Amino acid sequence: METQEVVGAPGKKKRNKKKITFITLAVLAAIAVLAFIFLNLYINRSIAQVEGEIELPKLRDDVTILTDDNGVPHINANNAHDLYMAQGYVQANSRMFQMEMSRRQASGTLSEVVGEASVEQDKYFRTLGLRRAAEASYDIYSDESKQVLQWFADGVNAYIDEATSSNSLPVEFTLMGAEPEEWTPIDSLTIGKYMAFDLGGHWERQAFNYYALNQFPQEKAYELFPAYPENKPTIIEEEEVDVAASFKDAVIPHAFNGSNNWVVSGDKTSSGMPLLANDPHLGLATPSIWYQMHLTSPDTNVSGVIFAGVPGIILGHNDSIAWGVTNTGPDVQQLYVEKQNPEEPHEFLYDGKWEEADVIDEPIEVKDSETIDYQVVETRHGPVISEFSNESAGGTVMSLRWTALEATTELEAILEINQASDWNEFEQGLEKFLVPAQNFVFAGKDGTIAYKANGNIPIYDKAEDALLPLEGWKKENEWEGYIPFDELPTVINPDKGFIATANNKIVGEEDYPYHISHVWAQPYRYERISEVLSAGESLTADDMKALQMDQTNLQAREFVPFFMEVLEGQDLTAEQNEALKLLSDWDYTDEKHAPQPLIFHRWMNEIEAILYDDELPNEIMELFGGKGQTTDELLRKGDESIWIQENGGLQEVLQTSLNNTLNQLRDEYGSTMDDWQWGAYHQVQFDHPLSEISPFLAFFFNRENPIPVGGSSVTPMAASYDAASGIVNHGASWRFVMDTAEAKSYQLVAPGQAGHFRSEWYHDQMDDWARGAYHVTKTEENDGMKLTLTPNR
Repeated sequence: METQEVVGAPGKKKRNKKKITFITLAVLAAIAVLAFIFLNLYINRSIAQVEGEIELPKLRDDVTILTDDNGVPHINANNAHDLYMAQGYVQANSRMFQMEMSRRQASGTLSEVVGEASVEQDKYFRTLGLRRAAEASYDIYSDESKQVLQWFADGVNAYIDEATSSNSLPVEFTLMGAEPEEWTPIDSLTIGKYMAFDLGGHWERQAFNYYALNQFPQEKAYELFPAYPENKPTIIEEEEVDVAASFKDAVIPHAFNGSNNWVVSGDKTSSGMPLLANDPHLGLATPSIWYQMHLTSPDTNVSGVIFAGVPGIILGHNDSIAWGVTNTGPDVQQLYVEKQNPEEPHEFLYDGKWEEADVIDEPIEVKDSETIDYQVVETRHGPVISEFSNESAGGTVMSLRWTALEATTELEAILEINQASDWNEFEQGLEKFLVPAQNFVFAGKDGTIAYKANGNIPIYDKAEDALLPLEGWKKENEWEGYIPFDELPTVINPDKGFIATANNKIVGEEDYPYHISHVWAQPYRYERISEVLSAGESLTADDMKALQMDQTNLQAREFVPFFMEVLEGQDLTAEQNEALKLLSDWDYTDEKHAPQPLIFHRWMNEIEAILYDDELPNEIMELFGGKGQTTDELLRKGDESIWIQENGGLQEVLQTSLNNTLNQLRDEYGSTMDDWQWGAYHQVQFDHPLSEISPFLAFFFNRENPIPVGGSSVTPMAASYDAASGIVNHGASWRFVMDTAEAKSYQLVAPGQAGHFRSEWYHDQMDDWARGAYHVTKTEENDGMKLTLTPNR
């Protein structure tokens, strides 16, 4: 018996251990399953409701919302109050986290929820004062527009109250440990001001030019200027501002922010009615910067897109007209060098006298840290932006005058445009759209096509004045008002049968009495669009979609033959000759499967690296707006360029950069050039902002793999990319085509309509974006999932 007990005991213990292990694993598995179910239920409860019935306080009557197969809400209300309240509710229901982050970024309050990581960014936006400008703008809005803003805010707040009380806010708020605050009309206007910021105005290029003149001999510096000045400006003979230190934390809008648009007369179309196309080029991220909607009420039937957090439709069409925009890019920002009073640092010299600046308290609350006592100093010209990062420039600072910091009425213009029925009414609405200055194209069902470079564009005494910071103490350096509305560049029904813009130079200085800008986009997108439209007859909406997806590279068409001519007869390696042979056989299409665009674009990047990297610090390169245009001009000058001479001449620059390019590509993609593909490097991702925090969040918020795509920054299919990674981060954020003969439009909002990562409309248009597959949006007889908003009875 004793032997049996001794032998049997370990076996029993083993069986018990196995049993305990099994039970433990079963319990853990059950807990994991329950946690998974709970997590799914918790996360899913914040997906936007698109069916059923919801009571909405303050609503006056029932509102019907039909959500179509592409996630586009069609809102039908019996009055304006309910229409805009429902619009606010629907936007918040789908994009509340985006709206919250947008107003915080523009207002400079991200640190309240992010912590110390965003303090410098908050300082910058507090210094600019977009929210202060929004508050000033609100004061000049009409009572009717203020009502619309409040109705929209009421809808947003109805969602916030509902989601907070039911614990169904988007999961991003839980991850951030925050809840949205009450929405106000000022929040909507601040987001509008941020869009003016995103479309820039060239102050950073003035700072760059100032740096170049102080750093290099004048002739060498002037070669980097976007326009060679006839009356050469001189260095300001005062204490130099350290540009690199002063602006090292400045937030600079992406240089590629722009757009394509065009309108075609019925004389050149298959339907006999005008065609209109627009694709704004902005950041490509999740969720989209745009939210597509269709709004109907007894006096409104308008379809298109709007920024999340703003009422109305900013781009699109109604029953009678269609419109689109591109960035005009005028010189609407002016840096001023200001002399400080050595005894009173808040006094600045102007016209022989010391003037006291405004000092504005802007305390910055920081999550898990103490509040920062921050102050903004505003001279007569605007905020002092060279010291926001506490880098003192001694007795000399730089302030910024900018049209967007003034009181303006863009929302009022949008509301009028939404209800316009012809060009005259549309143009009347434009008179209130002041910032940012935009190239508007217009198509009417009466057959009219038109264009206007619209907005507040300053009048400079001399065009050269806009190239550099001006001396703020001299009265003669003030702007001389704005170009009169009736004298802004305008075209109506041109003989050639179309109007197109692509951020290109819109009018020659010799043909127009006012200065508009020194910094324009490279002309290749416009030239290709014009080339196609000029040759086209019986054009259709499908032709317009094809042109938006056109990948023809006119920069390569110009420079590849030129490069080959320069390198002809040189002692080239077999690999270099093979690359040049490939380029000589190229049709100049940036097609994703082709090796040639990979070689060409990387070659151009290497040329810029040779020309600039050793002489321009990274923080200065951030200020080098329009760099591509400058590089093109240096290459055209060839050996006459000082920058090229100092690097051994054009032949040496081209051969060295080509060699560097091929070495890199061989390391990355192997030695067989025929196997190289543009799309292996050039890919689109649409990153969610929280995905940068950890790979875990990236797994949930981002698509698993980026998509190889064609196009580039110089093709009509706009797809600008980060040179280090190849990831496409800027491009056509929305594509829109309209045949005014039809009661429908063709649209594409990538990556999708929804902000919730579990929604079917979260990333459903990513592949569509890459291949150019549009969806149809009708303004009549829509169907879809039905949600009814009802008054609180």
